Amino acid sequence: MKKLSFGLSCLIGLITFGVFAQSSTYWQQHVDYSMDIKMDVENYQYEGTQTLKYTNNSPDVLNKVFYHLYFNAFQPGSEMDVRLQNIADPDSRMVNNLGTKENPVYESRIAKLTPEEIGYIKVNALKQDGKAVSYKVSGTILEVTLAKPLQPGATATFEMDFDGQVPVQIRRSGRNNKDGVALSMTQWYPKMAEYDFEGWHADPYIAREFHGVWGDFDVKITIDKDYILGGTGYLQNGDEIGYGYEKPGTKVKRRGKTNTWHFKAPNVHDFTWAADPEYIHNSLVTENGVTMHFLFKDDEKVKDAWTKVQPEAAKLMEYYSKHVGPYPWKQYSIIQGGDGGMEYAMCTLITGGENYDGLFGTTAHEMAHSWFQHILATNEAEHPWMDEGFTSFISALAENEVSGKNSKTPFKGSYRAYYYLVQSGKAQTAATHADRYEYNFAYSINAYVKGKIFLSQLEYVIGEDKLLETLKKYYEDFKFKHPTPNDFIRTAEKVSGAQLHWYLTDWIETNNTIDYGIKEVTATEDANSTVVTLERIGLMPMPIDLVVEYTDGTSEYFYIPLRMMRAGKTNPYDFKKTTLTDWPWAYPTYDVTLQKPKAQIKAIHIDPSELMADVNRENNDYSAE
Repeated sequence: MKKLSFGLSCLIGLITFGVFAQSSTYWQQHVDYSMDIKMDVENYQYEGTQTLKYTNNSPDVLNKVFYHLYFNAFQPGSEMDVRLQNIADPDSRMVNNLGTKENPVYESRIAKLTPEEIGYIKVNALKQDGKAVSYKVSGTILEVTLAKPLQPGATATFEMDFDGQVPVQIRRSGRNNKDGVALSMTQWYPKMAEYDFEGWHADPYIAREFHGVWGDFDVKITIDKDYILGGTGYLQNGDEIGYGYEKPGTKVKRRGKTNTWHFKAPNVHDFTWAADPEYIHNSLVTENGVTMHFLFKDDEKVKDAWTKVQPEAAKLMEYYSKHVGPYPWKQYSIIQGGDGGMEYAMCTLITGGENYDGLFGTTAHEMAHSWFQHILATNEAEHPWMDEGFTSFISALAENEVSGKNSKTPFKGSYRAYYYLVQSGKAQTAATHADRYEYNFAYSINAYVKGKIFLSQLEYVIGEDKLLETLKKYYEDFKFKHPTPNDFIRTAEKVSGAQLHWYLTDWIETNNTIDYGIKEVTATEDANSTVVTLERIGLMPMPIDLVVEYTDGTSEYFYIPLRMMRAGKTNPYDFKKTTLTDWPWAYPTYDVTLQKPKAQIKAIHIDPSELMADVNRENNDYSAE
């Protein structure tokens, strides 16, 4: 009954979306995949057939379509390989250091792969509605010229035969990773590229993240009978294959040499699986009825941490469902595999487990991606800060609460990292395409840190209550869609009543910095009042929180609105608030007159919360001598 009701809810959701799409200028494409895979665990090669039904919901006639062939990146001479050899700070997981820590000499691991170790996806045949099409392979992209143009509203069925080879584990995908997991199968199948209002997103796979088309997956994987699988979707035939997957510990004697694992996944934009003959499988059901699966190596070094993390993972699931929106599927798997931590549809792959804190932190982050990528599916290549940054923000709050640390400053380290990037002189705007960064560290800080501060600082701008309300409305309005930065900022505007495009522009699209200071504190001629002169030094505008401490032990909060924002916020402090006249950005200084003698002023602070990313906080405070 649960599965029936869930399927019905998905159907209702899709119908609702269809009505919405017809009455709005928004549209998105749709795919349905059926795949049958035969995996040879001896040579790590596999054969596949794929039937893909592609519905063109765009207003455009399509003469071509594009597929991603991600495994082709793991070949000497690929764009990924060449990029590793030419960037100053390559991903340490993907290179060998032939020098020292102080004087590194990097060697691309991809460049050293033999023909038996490389990855590939080879398309052997492709038809559109029964007719052969012409196609060509350009690195990790398959370019297909259609046999018949695909009209708006029409659906085409593509039938493909393909072969693949799983590469030695280098990045995300691969075989025999450092934990000894046999198969980490991510980006392993020919995947239709996204087509949206910007056109085709047929980006080569160089290093970064992914973008996909929403749809339903029906996948059968035939593999050696000793292997246990986990990943995206719901297992359809646990009893049939002789493995009580939904009832851990109820293994029975298997017949034959292989098993065919059958998974179905509704309304996702990717499909991932992992397999190993030594997986331990545990599961639990959360308060909201989500079955969480845990698959990890039967290794004494990691079993304790992987066991300990399970009830905490359930708490994380509940936290995200409460503070962002309900998790929409009835299954989620946390699987040992990959090369660190990486999110996928209805699952994540994570390495390690000897250190519990590391496993818990990675689990918190990767699970949060289920909301900020696999439900709210932004274009990760163009807007990685929305994916990684929003995920980092909510996972930091979840970790803080679930772990019991309850720190009042959970983002402090992130602000330090941002200031480091500013001081390095190597910053690029957060609007930079993920593959176009000169330095990996600049990408990482922009995506993970500056994106996180985008939200924590927005709390400073519109107030904590409005920020939390914004996150929930954003989820409700854009779940199972591909929201853009403007979609989020417009949501925040609707919730807060403020004008906020300036915030998106300056923080994301420029390298402008925030720097406000207390320039001067002077007594008036009659000595009965005091004038505080503030100055704007940086180019990025902000509203100002000014807190004054008096010698009698009381404090007062002065709120200085930013004129272009045209709104205020609730009082974040438990003492008196006075709203002053607004400060137009073009004015470099602003005077605040305090109706107190200077002798009665103990201290003055700009933004004592430190949520505003002021690059020079030394001029933010005044203390009476």
